[in-house]
Amino acid sequence: MKRRVFLAAGLPVALSACGAQSIWDTDERVRAARFVSSEPPSITLLTVIGIPRGEGGHSGLMLNGSQRVIYDPAGSWKHPNIPERNDVLYGITDNYKNFYIDYHARSTYWVAEDSVPVSREVADLAIRRAEENGPGALSFCAVESAKVLSGVPGFERVPRGFSPLRLRNWFLTLPNVQSKRHMDGDPANNHDVLMRQKDGRIIGYPRT
Repeated sequence: MKRRVFLAAGLPVALSACGAQSIWDTDERVRAARFVSSEPPSITLLTVIGIPRGEGGHSGLMLNGSQRVIYDPAGSWKHPNIPERNDVLYGITDNYKNFYIDYHARSTYWVAEDSVPVSREVADLAIRRAEENGPGALSFCAVESAKVLSGVPGFERVPRGFSPLRLRNWFLTLPNVQSKRHMDGDPANNHDVLMRQKDGRIIGYPRT
């Protein structure tokens, strides 16, 4: 499969090293980026899983309530149009969601998208807990994701630990979970992805 190259204002994607770096964008940027999805409220666990051994590489949460955000503890995906506050990424439109997934899916990893429907109040509580949690340290993505979920009704029994696979296996036992599998045969090193903005949307083009 050819890589979908994402382009935005001719700027390269900014990739930061994993770690507990504090990033705090302005109120103005966060308000301007706010995106409200037409989809029902939900809590989604995103798990990056290795090929062919099946090891867990990364955990993150997509939280869809009064707005849709991604909580990406110790994550490396950055975008100049996406404001961030300590691993909470705002303005996650469908295009940016797909871009986030496409960034992680490659020949050596696939992405599991597991979603549970919740009330808007529960989703907004999860967003607040992610905002209050602070940045995640290197290798603590599953730990921090579980920490956020542990105070959310229906998710209190989430297991603690460093394993993204253990976290996903528990998440799959929740009622009404819906799962999607995202695979892409792109090369293992996809850090050269570029972006360009057209009519306010991120557009994907095949690489020539």
